[in-house]
Amino acid sequence: MAKSNISKKKKQAGLERMSELSKLGSASTLYETEYDPEILEKFENKNPTAPGWVSFVCTEFTSLCPITGQPDFAKIFINYIADKTMVESKSLKLYLFSFRNHGAFHEDCVHSMASDLFKLMKPHFIEVIGEFTPRGGISIFPYTSFSSKKKKYVELKNFRDLNFAPGKYSIELGRPY
Repeated sequence: MAKSNISKKKKQAGLERMSELSKLGSASTLYETEYDPEILEKFENKNPTAPGWVSFVCTEFTSLCPITGQPDFAKIFINYIADKTMVESKSLKLYLFSFRNHGAFHEDCVHSMASDLFKLMKPHFIEVIGEFTPRGGISIFPYTSFSSKKKKYVELKNFRDLNFAPGKYSIELGRPY
């Protein structure tokens, strides 16, 4: 019986800590139709002294060409090492969806994602990779990264920036399933 009460108390404490997340668990979801970094939400990292990688793979990203208005399609890979906060995944999904009607070049989309997430979380390290499908016979794979000022993360950023090649820090489409 005592164990049951502890579980209820832990659950309630967890719900209280997550109460600032407005997207997670809401009855209905509002999909923004224009790019909006304000959609992003964060929560406390419960293990800030044990750095570890977090990876998100969005296999169905879309945006619009800013010149022609035609849709562009991509796989987006977001890899980061959290510090004190982490991005909430539903808000990230809604944020990525907000690019759907946004006109921007591939490189700008990827840079905006990395920049917005870095501002939100202030992680030790973050990189965003876009693998855009070919248009006009050309695929574009933009990459960008940011790091904190801690030496080991600056070194990690420099290493990954200098060693990036398409497919190196991403995975085959079939693997996430």
